[in-house]
Amino acid sequence: MVEAALVLPIFFTVVLGIVEFGRAMMVSQLVTNASREGARLAILDGTTNTEVEDFIYEFLLESVNVAEADVGVTITVDPATGNPDPADQVAAAGAGDIVTIRVSVPFNKVNYIPADYLEGKNLVGLSAMRHE
Repeated sequence: MVEAALVLPIFFTVVLGIVEFGRAMMVSQLVTNASREGARLAILDGTTNTEVEDFIYEFLLESVNVAEADVGVTITVDPATGNPDPADQVAAAGAGDIVTIRVSVPFNKVNYIPADYLEGKNLVGLSAMRHE
C-alpha cells in the first residue's frame, strides 16, 4: 500500500502528461494541414482572402472543434520579380507570387486537461506555395 501511495501519483502524472503532449502533436499536425490546404486554395485564380480564411476556420472546426474566434490566420503574398505588389490579397496575386498562410491556435483552447503543461503556447502551421 505504501509503494502504491508513492508511485501512483507520479505514474498518473506521467500518463496525463503523455496524453497532453500527444494531443498537442495531433492538433499541431491538423493546424499544419489547415495551413497547407488553405495555401492550396489560395493559389487558385479567383480565390479571395475571405474564402481562404473561411475554409481554414471550417477545417479546424470540423477536425479539432476549435471556434473561429480562437484561430489566427495570416495571409501574406510576396510578389514575384516583375509582378505588382498585390497588398496581401490573393485575388490580386499574379503567376509566380508566393502565398504564405500562417495559422495559429492557442493550446489552452484545445487541451483535454486544464493543466500548465503547455499553458500560453500557440500551435502554429505555416505553408507557402507559388500562385498559379
